[in-house]
Amino acid sequence: MKLAITGGAGFIGSNLAEELSKDNEIIIVDDLSTGKMENIAKHFDQTLLKFELNIKFVKGSVTDLNLLKEIFKDCDYVFHQAAIPSVPRSIKDPIASNNANINGTLNVLVAAKDSSVKKVIYASSSSVYGDTPELPKREDMAANPKSPYAVTKLMGEYYCDVFKEVYGLKTISLRYFNVYGPRQDPYSDYAAVIPRFIHRVLENKPPVIYGDGQQTRDFTFVKDVVRANVLAAKSDATGVYNSANGNRISINELADMIMKLMGKKLKPIHDAPRKGDVMHSLGDISKAKKVLGYEPRYSLEEGLRETIGWLSGLAV
Repeated sequence: MKLAITGGAGFIGSNLAEELSKDNEIIIVDDLSTGKMENIAKHFDQTLLKFELNIKFVKGSVTDLNLLKEIFKDCDYVFHQAAIPSVPRSIKDPIASNNANINGTLNVLVAAKDSSVKKVIYASSSSVYGDTPELPKREDMAANPKSPYAVTKLMGEYYCDVFKEVYGLKTISLRYFNVYGPRQDPYSDYAAVIPRFIHRVLENKPPVIYGDGQQTRDFTFVKDVVRANVLAAKSDATGVYNSANGNRISINELADMIMKLMGKKLKPIHDAPRKGDVMHSLGDISKAKKVLGYEPRYSLEEGLRETIGWLSGLAV
């Protein structure tokens, strides 16, 4: 099949491209604002100076509707991963997040509709649940976004539902819960907690924890998220589904686990809590199991070992 991946040079998008390119023709569209060419370098032939025959890369933005219409011609499925993916970044610049995440998603849906794409698989976020006290978070719970980023992801879900109802475009939204793994950037000011912790420990620096560290998260290994996307495309299902591990751990416990796996003993530094962060997160994956056949295959320890190995290779 012919598949388009927006944000395909990013952390999750590049892992998805690697899996899907085994049996399909892939078009990656990415403006490289957060994605990186090195994430898809393994598919680039340095001798011939071009990508593998079944992979095409287009540098461009989801804010360019005409470009998307051209790219999506004859595409069977669109995996919409492109976004500005940070809560703190959205708080600092909500307009940029709105343009990329809401306007960009609307453009993807319009281009997919006009190109008769079979289905759009949309990357949403567990942040849409906000700080609702009930755990685990179920898809039928009321949304309660606490950051501009969370608002943009929820609006994307609403647009997906509307395009399904009004235009007959099949859409499915996957609410990602704290995805981590190889190719996640440890250097950015907005780096996620796991690569940030590992990077600091590799430099013999203690992890920096925002707040008291009692906040909990449901960390999901990127290969499980990739499989959720594949299952979502294959299924006739539409609507919203959690893509989670189904277990939670406190940030204090996470820091201890990472240091133990890396053979280091460092006393974490505690800093002020960050605005927009929720206190507890845990995903109910029973709906995804029943409808999509999704079940995570990686424990947190297994995923951390792979991630530590990859980041250790970068540090060499």
